[in-house]
Amino acid sequence: MKLYEEHGWSVQSRHLGKPLLYGAVETGDVNSYVHIWVFESAADRAAKRAALQADPDWQAYLAKSAEAGYLIKQENKILVPAPFFEG
Repeated sequence: MKLYEEHGWSVQSRHLGKPLLYGAVETGDVNSYVHIWVFESAADRAAKRAALQADPDWQAYLAKSAEAGYLIKQENKILVPAPFFEG
């Protein structure tokens, strides 16, 4: 997480905004973390992620991350609020 804190957090937040949650897993699948980003729509998500991917700072972070070899697996999920939830 130190690598991300130093090289990824700033650029990702610049493009995606602040996440609803960014937390380290304490039980279960330890040595992992969960982050939840909120988007207005699928199109909003796609536009913001495209801008992030095009940013040289993000590309530099991805290269550092790949070189470090810390990423073992990644799962992406798109969630929608439950009908009774008002966030």
